[in-house]
Amino acid sequence: MTSFFIVLQQVGLFAVYMTIGVISVKSGVLNKDGLGVLSLFVTRVALPLMVFTNVVDGTSREDFRSSLPLLLLSLILYLVLFLTGFTLKKAFRMTGDRGNVYRACSMFGNAGFIGIPVITALFPERGMLYIALYTVPDMLILWTVGVLLTSPESSMKSISPGTLIRKMLNPTIIATLLSVAFVFLGIRLPGVIDTALTRAGSVATPLALIYLGGAFCFINMPEFLRKKEIYGTILVKMVVIPIFLFMLFSHLPGVSRDIALTLSLIGGMPTMTTITMLAQTQGSDGGYAAGMITMTTIAAIATLPLVSLIIG
Repeated sequence: MTSFFIVLQQVGLFAVYMTIGVISVKSGVLNKDGLGVLSLFVTRVALPLMVFTNVVDGTSREDFRSSLPLLLLSLILYLVLFLTGFTLKKAFRMTGDRGNVYRACSMFGNAGFIGIPVITALFPERGMLYIALYTVPDMLILWTVGVLLTSPESSMKSISPGTLIRKMLNPTIIATLLSVAFVFLGIRLPGVIDTALTRAGSVATPLALIYLGGAFCFINMPEFLRKKEIYGTILVKMVVIPIFLFMLFSHLPGVSRDIALTLSLIGGMPTMTTITMLAQTQGSDGGYAAGMITMTTIAAIATLPLVSLIIG
């Protein structure tokens, strides 16, 4: 029951941040151009800093070695989500760029902007370690498979390996690889620099949710309320899959209940905000991704506490 109330409190904070975004747009403080600048800052500056400082400050070589099962479980989690996205796409007969974006939305959860505050609130001592270890495969898969799924099909047919590599070499993946190198080389940042980068990265979650709230104002909600496939993702990916993952992981030998709960909740997160940013910048169906993010994020206000109550 305790985990239920902790998750409920965090979801309340998310709702407040998104409300600030709505008010900012309605009052004229933010417009579409301002939201574009905000999203660029979050993806190019705040998110890479958050990833880098979380890994460098949250783990060590010994943690990586002793927590190898968590890294392997993260890969199992993504395999389940990959198959879930593929199955949902086939079930709802989604095709073309929209079909691939739908797969990405059904596969990648908002582990960074929403997962970090939830998991660290649940497990103050070990939560950051769990997130830091999960971040490594999460970012690598996002900036490989995620980039491919959010690229237009027409451009993917003629894309060269060099162009694909350049798409994958972005600030977040560089920050991820650099942070792992720092950990294994035992490099620690000077206190002042570490504090500054950590505080700069900590704005990623509130700014991303303010961006989401503002983006809601420019989305045709009635259109997306009628899309059955989005409800399929909410039910399967955000409710059924996390319960299944908890049952699977909690019965594996050597897997603690805390790790099973962490990965299960991460599996039930709403669509990752970065998906719409990737789809828009690459010329794919960014509007559809934005609608799915809106619907799943609103639904998460109910599904995350529900799932935590069932498995917590």
